[in-house]
Amino acid sequence: MTTPITARAVLIDLDGTLVDSIPGLSEAARRTLVELGMQPLPQALVETFVGKGIGRLVERLVAGSRDGVPDPALLARAMPVYERHYLDTVSWECQLYPGVLEGLDAMRARGLPLACVTNKAGRYAQVLIERMGLAPYFPVLVAGDTLPVKKPDPAPLLHGAGLLGVPPAELLMIGDSLNDALAARRAGCPVVCVSYGYNEGVDIRTVDADAIVDSLVEAERLIR
Repeated sequence: MTTPITARAVLIDLDGTLVDSIPGLSEAARRTLVELGMQPLPQALVETFVGKGIGRLVERLVAGSRDGVPDPALLARAMPVYERHYLDTVSWECQLYPGVLEGLDAMRARGLPLACVTNKAGRYAQVLIERMGLAPYFPVLVAGDTLPVKKPDPAPLLHGAGLLGVPPAELLMIGDSLNDALAARRAGCPVVCVSYGYNEGVDIRTVDADAIVDSLVEAERLIR
């Protein structure tokens, strides 16, 4: 049995935790590669590119692999093309994961302050949150360009803690990846990971987390 987690507020990741945003990301990738005269990549491969922000995603697209090195000139051409297409596709065929609204409602009913902490750039994150009906739950957003660093650096979580007025040790981080778990550990926060999501193609069960859950409903039940 998983030990209950003490928390007075909750930080939640966006892509792969709240929203299955791969369709929009993948469609922007397809359009970008076609415009550049390159062969589109399978969505299953693009999914493994997600997790460290759009800059890293585009690097991987141009390289054609998760760890490849892109051609600098091609990368410079690709970045603005992807950004233009993604503004159109940010919520394209995206869906909330099962249990997201129920879990958020349960947390809010208990008076737990919520913040979204994501590596997605703010202009995309805000649009996605609004279009998916999540804006009422997240008055606080820490995006990938809010600070000079992103997760797994702890700074975004610490910034979120400051905005919520809660010490890091009394925050619960909920995410889907090693980035979330590392950021939480470094910030001194407990962390719960969802069993779905992306995690750059790595099994989430290999990550050091306080619990692995199948939904935000299960995550809420762990909080005391």
